[in-house]
Amino acid sequence: MSSEADGPVLRHEAGALVLAGDLARYGKPIMVDFTAGRSAHRRRFGGGRGQLIARACGLAGGVIPSIIDATAGLGRDAFVLASLGAEVLMIERVAEIHALLADGLARAADDPEAAAIVARMQLAHGDARHDLGALVAASTVAPQVIHLDPMFPHREKSALVKKEMRLFRELAGTDDDAPELLEAALDVATHRVVVKRPRKAPPIAGPAPQHVIAGKTSRYDLYVHRSLKS
Repeated sequence: MSSEADGPVLRHEAGALVLAGDLARYGKPIMVDFTAGRSAHRRRFGGGRGQLIARACGLAGGVIPSIIDATAGLGRDAFVLASLGAEVLMIERVAEIHALLADGLARAADDPEAAAIVARMQLAHGDARHDLGALVAASTVAPQVIHLDPMFPHREKSALVKKEMRLFRELAGTDDDAPELLEAALDVATHRVVVKRPRKAPPIAGPAPQHVIAGKTSRYDLYVHRSLKS
């Protein structure tokens, strides 16, 4: 039987599913909570459609595209996009993270403030590199925009990796296959692909982005097939 000393494990804690491991190595247990913490703060004070991700995904004026978040993680970006009115399909390939997302969505559905937002969010378990088309076809969300946030490789000597990120890296790796993911997204997206990158990182290997929206620490590379219209 596995234990936290062996690596991160799923367990229930205070009515929620959490992923917990050695406290010194991974920090506090991780959970998905769309009703409080970062998600609630970002929903209330994040800047609405002025946020980089909203601008990159085309939520401007009266345009509200449907969005595939093909690297869902803990669902924070997807929740922001859904809070701005978009229908979002989250795709997550790591079984443990998918389980956290499912639990977070179920609990948020009972919250008066979050219920209407998570009603616009769907969840699929699979590897978008190979199964993106099938996963999208099995949902009711049209792939107008596909959002990618591949895990950026870090130098082994850089010890300043957040404990939460360390846990993610051990479960999911560093997405060295990001070019394959971008290729799949470009094949499936009907309007644009949006890729989040560290501000000074090179673009993903492959075709060059047509547009870039940059912030202080990160940027969004945009690969545009056609314009979004209201």
